[in-house]
Amino acid sequence: MSDFFAELPQPRFEPAFDVTVHVGPPRDHGVTSAGHRRVVPILGGRIAGDLEAEILPGGSDRQLIAPDGTIGIDAEYTAVAAAGPLLIRTRGVRAGSDEVLARLSRGETVDPDAYYFRTTFEVEAAAPEFSGLQRTLFVAVCRRDGSEVRYRVHRIA
Repeated sequence: MSDFFAELPQPRFEPAFDVTVHVGPPRDHGVTSAGHRRVVPILGGRIAGDLEAEILPGGSDRQLIAPDGTIGIDAEYTAVAAAGPLLIRTRGVRAGSDEVLARLSRGETVDPDAYYFRTTFEVEAAAPEFSGLQRTLFVAVCRRDGSEVRYRVHRIA
């Protein structure tokens, strides 16, 4: 490795906020031209920490399921904070053994170390108070807990 790259700063991950999203039963759209598509409605939830906001009902996670069961996460929802509304986007991957994925599909609680569930977290908003959130990269470590998805969002510093 060249010395040039050795001089680059090492990223740090700083906990920023915790998110709880209440989800409804998935709607299976079958195998489309893109692959096996499932849409999970977002019913509400809460963001707590550096960002405090209420998640509104009406968003969705448009999942694409690979032949090996790996789920591509593509969620979008609206949250409302004191300074105004925010559009939240998460994109990521949930993967695990057939047995673990089946248990998660049944709504069972599974140790989050038994599967891989990571997403990015993006914020779009008009209020100037949110400008810092829009200039920052975030990643999240997630878990599915029955009808809830919980994740801790980390700022990449």
